[in-house]
Amino acid sequence: MADDLILRPLTRADAESTRRIYNHAVLTSTATLDIEPRTPTDHARWVEDHLGIYVCLVAELNGAVVGFASISPYRPRAGYASTVEDSIYLDPSVQGRGIGTRLLRSLVETAAELGFHTCIAHIVADHHVSRSLHANVGFELVGVQREIGRKFSRWIDLAIMQRLL
Repeated sequence: MADDLILRPLTRADAESTRRIYNHAVLTSTATLDIEPRTPTDHARWVEDHLGIYVCLVAELNGAVVGFASISPYRPRAGYASTVEDSIYLDPSVQGRGIGTRLLRSLVETAAELGFHTCIAHIVADHHVSRSLHANVGFELVGVQREIGRKFSRWIDLAIMQRLL
C-alpha cells in the first residue's frame, strides 16, 4: 500500500471522479443494482446529499480519486434515524490493495462519531470480496433476501450485514 493514500471528505470537485467510478460499477457489475449510469445532474444531487451528516469519504492516491465510501439514510421514517447504510466503490485498478478496508474502517468510525447507532450493508450475496471486507471490519451476516433484484438477466440475492457502532 502506498504511503501517499489520503482519506478525506468528499467535495463538489470530486463529482466527476466519483461518478466515473460508480458508473463503471453500474455498467460492469452487480455491486449496485442501478442499471442506468448516473448523469452529471443526478450525481451532483447525490454529492450534495453527502456533504452533510450523511458523509462520503474519498480515497485519493497520487492525487487521483480511486474510491469512495458513503453512508446514507437506511429508511425515511424517523424511527430509523440512528441507522445508516453504507456503500463503497473502488476503481478496479486499486482493488485488492487494502484501500477498501481503510475506507470502510474510517467510514464506520466517522459514523459512530456522528452519533449513529448501527450500519447496514446490502451486498449481492455472491460478492464474496465485499462480504469479506465487511466481515473484517466487524459486520455480521444477519440475513439473506432471495431473488430480491434482477440485473444482467439473472436474479440477485442480497446478503444483509450489520455492525453496531
